[in-house]
Amino acid sequence: MKKIVLTLITLVALVNVNAQTIWKVDKAHSSITFSVSHFMISEVTGNFGKFDITAMSNENFETPEFDVSIDVSTINTNQSGRDNHLKSADFFDVANHASIVFKSKAYKQLDEKEFETTGEITIKGITKEVVFKGKLNGIIEGREGKKKAGLKLTTAIKREDFNIGKGMNPIGKEVTVTVNIEMNEQ
Repeated sequence: MKKIVLTLITLVALVNVNAQTIWKVDKAHSSITFSVSHFMISEVTGNFGKFDITAMSNENFETPEFDVSIDVSTINTNQSGRDNHLKSADFFDVANHASIVFKSKAYKQLDEKEFETTGEITIKGITKEVVFKGKLNGIIEGREGKKKAGLKLTTAIKREDFNIGKGMNPIGKEVTVTVNIEMNEQ
């Protein structure tokens, strides 16, 4: 009888160690922003107003796997003429490619708080591998006993690799993307 009880306890412990938690983005406390140089003398910044981020991880937000979807039509640089041009075929071609999608496939812990997540990003129908450098800012106990995790992730994307603004030389070749997110344990 003791062997059966010990076996059951061990199995329950193993299931709990390997249990995956779903985390959803808290959109009110999160942002996806970008910046790109203009004429190599200034930075133009913008953001996407509508996006969804889900992560699978354990309750301590270790080794997360991210799924991200961005509604490109919500691009905002605080200048409507530029925003409309960015939505056109010259840039994002929103009529034919409404979303940017990222799915992580590898995770590497760099130190206690810093990590890298590698995945595939699809922009304008073109898929490339990209590495985000991340920092887990912390985890707190939220309402109703559910946890909250705060993270910051950054990467640089070569826009012409995705046929975005190809040949438009006043615009920098690399776009810095910054994702500040608060995730809620489900």
